Amino acid sequence: MFQRIIDGISASTGTTVRLTSLAAGAAFALFITTCFLCAAAFIAVLEKYGPVQACLAGAGVFFLLTLTAAVSYWAYKRQLRREAQIAAERAAKSMAQSMLTDPMLLATGLQIVRAIGVKRLLPILAIGGVALGIMASRASIADEASAEPAE
Repeated sequence: MFQRIIDGISASTGTTVRLTSLAAGAAFALFITTCFLCAAAFIAVLEKYGPVQACLAGAGVFFLLTLTAAVSYWAYKRQLRREAQIAAERAAKSMAQSMLTDPMLLATGLQIVRAIGVKRLLPILAIGGVALGIMASRASIADEASAEPAE
C-alpha cells in the first residue's frame, strides 16, 4: 500500500521536474530571441539615424513595456482589493445570519421565554421584530448602494 503511494509521488515529482525544466528552457530560448530582436532593431536604427537616436528608441520601447506592466499590475491589485472587500462584506452578512441559527442562542432564548413567560415577552418580541425589520431594510439598501460601481 505504501509502495503505491511512494510510486505515485515519485512519478508525479518526476513529471513535474521534467515539465518545469522544459518550461525553463522555453523561457530561456524566448529571452535569447528577444535579445537578438532588440539588437537587430538597435542596429537598424543605429545605421539609419545614429547612436543617440538608437539608444533613445530602445529606451522608449522598454519604457512603454514598463508602463504597460505597471498599469496592468495596479489594475490587478485594485481588482483583488475589490474582491476581498466584497468577500468580507458577504462574510459579515453571513455571520450575522448564522448567529440567528446558532443552537446555543436558540437554547438560551427558549430558557429566557420559559423563565419570564410568553405573555410578558410578547410586546418585547413585537418591538424587536419591528426593529429587526427596519435594520434589514436598511442593510438591503446599503447592499444595493455598495453593489453599484463608485467610479
